[in-house]
Amino acid sequence: MIWMGSLLLSVALFTFSSCSSDDDNGPVTQDIVSFAENSNDYTILAEALKTVNLDGILSSAGPFTVFAPDNAAFQALLDSNADWNGLGDIPETTLTAVLTNHVLGGQVNSSDLVDAYYTTLSSTDFDGAVTTLYVNLDDGVTLNGGPSVVAPDVMVSNGVIHGIDAVITLPTVVTFATSNPALSSLVSALTRSDLSADFVSVLSGDGPFTVFAPTNTAFQNLLNSNDDWNTLNDIPAATLETVLSYHVSSAGNVRSGDLTDGMSVPTLANQSLTVNLSGDNPVIEGGSSSAQVLLADIQGVNGVVHVIDTILLP
Repeated sequence: MIWMGSLLLSVALFTFSSCSSDDDNGPVTQDIVSFAENSNDYTILAEALKTVNLDGILSSAGPFTVFAPDNAAFQALLDSNADWNGLGDIPETTLTAVLTNHVLGGQVNSSDLVDAYYTTLSSTDFDGAVTTLYVNLDDGVTLNGGPSVVAPDVMVSNGVIHGIDAVITLPTVVTFATSNPALSSLVSALTRSDLSADFVSVLSGDGPFTVFAPTNTAFQNLLNSNDDWNTLNDIPAATLETVLSYHVSSAGNVRSGDLTDGMSVPTLANQSLTVNLSGDNPVIEGGSSSAQVLLADIQGVNGVVHVIDTILLP
């Protein structure tokens, strides 16, 4: 089933072992933590791991993949908050969540990375769900639309480290829309200046939200349905605002495993969607329209995103 792609990828990360190695250069003896604390560039990472007692986990057998912010990246994080003069000033729960948001279960070398959503080890408040990390390869390797890999494939005894140039902040549902080029039309619609609602501010809030995110192709099909609509700006603002609201629920963090056949999902448009599980893939029905879930369970700290193939119309 297509909608299970994100879940299957997550499972694969826990079982995959890359064929690449440093065998030609002799055995690798340092684990992730030992490497970081004895390096020139990642000593603050080592200190951070010890601050929240993650050093024991990342010294264990693993394997793990760590996207490791360098010292400059951690200093930039501290500088971003006037109350943070050192790692001890960052709330322990926040620092733990941020650090584990950089860790994948399983070894994934740079040559094995693909444009995809990967599951991290960072827990959320939603029944054991963990955050998702979006990897994009359009221009090198970028993570959640921001940090870039600058030092790939540092082999350690319990996995691999990819050095990055910035700390990956905890993702919201907005993060996943803005970071994925396949959802750029959705971002353009959400940020249209003449809308009365500030969707970005709303969806950056605490939530929790469930967002059904139409692809660029879905938006193009919507434009093709009306001869007067050549661009998103041709859609009346009130119409576009209602349609966008129809794709967002504030009823909770509704993951694929929570969906039931016939389930009603309230939306910000004050109209409900209906879940249809009679076929191979979940279908979301609304008004006279329906959309298939292409990719499920893209998890942020304030909600979850499901990518769909059609615009839902009230």
